[in-house]
Amino acid sequence: MNIREIVESMVSSVVRGKQEEWGLDKPVPVSLEIPRQESHGDFSTNAAMQIARHVGRKPRPIAEELVAALWAGDRSRRIGSLEVAGPGFVNITLSDDAWREILAHALAEGSRFGSSTIGGGRKVHLEFVSANPTGPLHVGHGRGAAVGDALGRILEFTGHEVVREYYVNDVGNQMDNLGRSLLARYRTECGKPADLPEDGYRGEYMVELARELRMEEGDRYADAPEEEVLPLFRKEAGDRILRGIREDLETFRVKYDRWFPEEELHVRGEVGDAVEELRRKGLLYESEGATFLRSQSMGDEKDRVLVRADGRTTYFAADVAYHRHKMRGGYSRLIDIWGADHHGYVARLRAALKALGGDDSALEILLVQFVTLVREGNPVQMSTRSGEFTTLREVLEEVGTDAARFFYLLRSYHTHLDFDLTLAKTQARTNPVYYIQYVHARICSIFREAEARGETLSEHPPISMLRLPEEVRLMKAVARFPDVVSEAAKNREPHRIPFYLLELADLFHAFYHQHRFLGETPERTQARLALARTVKTVVGTGLSLIGVTAPERM
Repeated sequence: MNIREIVESMVSSVVRGKQEEWGLDKPVPVSLEIPRQESHGDFSTNAAMQIARHVGRKPRPIAEELVAALWAGDRSRRIGSLEVAGPGFVNITLSDDAWREILAHALAEGSRFGSSTIGGGRKVHLEFVSANPTGPLHVGHGRGAAVGDALGRILEFTGHEVVREYYVNDVGNQMDNLGRSLLARYRTECGKPADLPEDGYRGEYMVELARELRMEEGDRYADAPEEEVLPLFRKEAGDRILRGIREDLETFRVKYDRWFPEEELHVRGEVGDAVEELRRKGLLYESEGATFLRSQSMGDEKDRVLVRADGRTTYFAADVAYHRHKMRGGYSRLIDIWGADHHGYVARLRAALKALGGDDSALEILLVQFVTLVREGNPVQMSTRSGEFTTLREVLEEVGTDAARFFYLLRSYHTHLDFDLTLAKTQARTNPVYYIQYVHARICSIFREAEARGETLSEHPPISMLRLPEEVRLMKAVARFPDVVSEAAKNREPHRIPFYLLELADLFHAFYHQHRFLGETPERTQARLALARTVKTVVGTGLSLIGVTAPERM
């Protein structure tokens, strides 16, 4: 039960009923806003001003007609008051009974409160992180992982069928360089002279991999010719790094339905098939021995190479084949989550989808902005362990999975994030994840005490007793949860959940310090326990949607 949708339906019904009277042929869009000031009502609509533009009348008289029609049509008595404000806004205040109705629904729904069917069972392909298996995940990957996993949870909660996929770029020069880098480090560990390739991988993690390999295999490959052992070292390096990536993501509570290797596209001939399909469509041309896609004519800034002059396909060709593969999976939406440094790649991929005859509007590319780690107010420059970058694993070891996930999602991924490591470890109300989790733990404590007193929540608590302004504010906050979840799903914005949870936590903590849940009259105690139960459920559900635990004790 979504209170915004209920009110939108009420207003839309009234507007539709007066369409003919006002001489309107086309439907008037109805939108609702939540006023910033509580005194301006629970919702406000500019429907009268929208209508006035089409009928040549002043909006205030139209707003007054809408108010009269809303009163007449409110058979469920959900409206508490209506007001025409400013040039023609209609401010709507709901009755306390309307909020109690939502509270009763929330009690009945339990952990399903806030879920919906807006997805209609549509299939969504969600690809995120997909870091090359050439090194461990860094802090930037962590933000993409948190956003992708939370979005997948939210989409499923709102009726979408979600397939989460990690695309493994395990083909090309990067993997050869990785193999050569491991071989050089291995030979050094064996006491043999060896130079890293000029464009090799120099992180400390390569030294650790070389030590592991030598412990397992001894010095048997120390003097072997490179051409003989490179395939082995390439595979060992890629497999071991990918295994570490999987372990880090599991620790981070990120799970995938599929791990899709790029190599599979090449083995099955899908890269060549994609190139040939584009050739048959007349969208390729040759220049200086290379094969180009006419992507500029489809919105890209220039044409792109698919096949190099030496016959090797480009990374872009593999990406085209991969998205061609996804297009054929019957998905209504393809969502790719990339780092902000990939923004220049968006137009060429959309051009490729158009070239393949696909609906490029079905492709959504979310660009996640960069992360700066901050400790004691100062930016963290580099890791002492890796020598190059701070890994996701190091962040998890320092602050824990709950804090890491929450802090990654505390700001919109459209904006740069300063991740405060010091704050993330603080066990005080200044730490937002601790502050919210404490609400859940505190309510669990209330129910343990209630059980000890014999004041357990009844099946039909008298929620009509909830009349104080602070009680109504909490009911309103609970009632907003389904709308917050729906908007997070529609707009692909998981950060809406932690924002909302912080507001709910503020209201609960304020209420807790002003009023008692136990020791009141039996009726009031039961009503407040019902209110506490819904707050606990919503906090628990909200935290689960962003992959954070809801502890019962703290």
